[in-house]
Amino acid sequence: MTGDERLSDETAIPVVQMRRPRWGDPAHSAELPGAAAALAGGAEADTGVDPTSITLPRPIVNADVRDELSAIVGIDNVSDADASRVQHTRGYSTPDILRLRAGDADDAPDLVVFPGDHDEVVAILRLCSGRRIAVVPFTGGTSVVGGLTPDRAGFDGVISLDLRRLDRMVEVDEISRMATLEAGLRGPAAEALLREKGWTIGHFPQSYEGAGIGGYAATRSAGQSSAGYGRFDEMVEGLVLATPRGTIELGTAPRSAAGPDLRQLVLGSEGVFGVITSVRVRIRPAPTTRVFDAWRFGSFADGATALRRLAQDGPLPTVLRLSDEVETALNLADPAGAGSGASGPNDAGAGSGASGPNDAGAGSEASGPDDAGAGCLVVAGYEGAADEVARRRDAASAVLTGAGGSALGDGPGEAWRTGRFAAPYLRDPLLDAGVLVETLETVAFWSRLHDVRVAVTAALTDSLTASGTPPLVMCHISHVYESGASLYFTIVAPFGDDPLVQWAAAKTAANAAIRASGASITHHHAVGRDHRDAYHDEIGPLALDALRAVKASLDPAGVCNPGILI
Repeated sequence: MTGDERLSDETAIPVVQMRRPRWGDPAHSAELPGAAAALAGGAEADTGVDPTSITLPRPIVNADVRDELSAIVGIDNVSDADASRVQHTRGYSTPDILRLRAGDADDAPDLVVFPGDHDEVVAILRLCSGRRIAVVPFTGGTSVVGGLTPDRAGFDGVISLDLRRLDRMVEVDEISRMATLEAGLRGPAAEALLREKGWTIGHFPQSYEGAGIGGYAATRSAGQSSAGYGRFDEMVEGLVLATPRGTIELGTAPRSAAGPDLRQLVLGSEGVFGVITSVRVRIRPAPTTRVFDAWRFGSFADGATALRRLAQDGPLPTVLRLSDEVETALNLADPAGAGSGASGPNDAGAGSGASGPNDAGAGSEASGPDDAGAGCLVVAGYEGAADEVARRRDAASAVLTGAGGSALGDGPGEAWRTGRFAAPYLRDPLLDAGVLVETLETVAFWSRLHDVRVAVTAALTDSLTASGTPPLVMCHISHVYESGASLYFTIVAPFGDDPLVQWAAAKTAANAAIRASGASITHHHAVGRDHRDAYHDEIGPLALDALRAVKASLDPAGVCNPGILI
């Protein structure tokens, strides 16, 4: 099986241990096709510092603490090796990657600890709470918002709590259609275990190859099939949380009037209240039929109106995405063929994450009529039983036609589907060529969506133009709801004098524009460090005090992912 074939379907993707700072399977690399090669401009590749050559200072965690950790998990499951520590340094945002490519691993944890079950996680948290050692939960490590870079001041060290040994499918309740999965189970492994029994979770973020179940829950991940299967937080029926003070188990029944739904307090908490060790999620029958169609609309506004009709009045496809004019014109919607794959891995979520122009949603170089590159492209994908897919496809196609769409057939849609997991691999060669690529996202009510898009595009363009060459700023709608939709921006620009300063200024400007436009600071990338101030502005001081009170109760010493979220 070739690399592209391996990434063409979620059931064919194996679990691999990624090697920072590059994305994905080390055996699979990408060459820049089409528009992406033009963006690179033939620059000589600079792959940066070999991470295996980075030498770290000795851990500051006391030897007796290491001995106690070894007594909990076993001596072989505690590591202070430089290679392991580097591979648990930060996440997969472009700034994270640029720092590591430059040889900067100053944020590396002192130790990497691999617990084997829930009780070991509780014991570790209790120990670290008593010894003032910060704990960072780690499943796939795909955060793109600084979610793996804790505060260090005031702590006697930092450990990365790698949950990869919590990798079991504990139970499948086929009557209630639920599965209980441990938090360290990676997305492809969970899907493979369920497919053996004829089920699917239906959660496929673009970070799918690297992200894990715990990360999905801790960041409120949204997968590419959210129109049909829902966001991950909507799938969770129950969960178990390990805290320094003990265990919380939530989810007695699917719905309850027994007080506030505390599951929603833990979902999206990004490790600051404790560590999610398992979740009980809704499952669906594995699809037997899938069809992905492409459509063209004259403008982004026309396409958004069509998507809104489907979201509000139905029927909803399983996947529904709209690329703007710029993304469409550059043929960025075919991830494996014409696209630039400009950004990071997390259109997730997981942590995000993550994502880029190749998560665009429609189109390829051969997508229909002579002027197929004009206007905006939509992908509408349908999965399920054959008769149900046919009914939904026919009804949704009638809505799209009535809204002014031109059908382009299933060729471009299938090109997107089979290439969607190849897209993140394209960021590395773009960075090698000196091209800054990054993404950000938001969500707003339909009535505000146009103004948000205009404001954020202007903020990014103005900021990056001031630091050098005008950027390419692209946008797509990737998740829809009755009352609103997400907007996903991809930014491509030549490196300035300092790409980290260049992007920090642009990100600050975009965050300000999002909040000034009345949109949320994040739809599925989470808060982390990068969105923390804007999140505090969004919820207000009284709500922030309430969250801090919860943290003080569950984590009195403040060792759980300090500095993240709150």
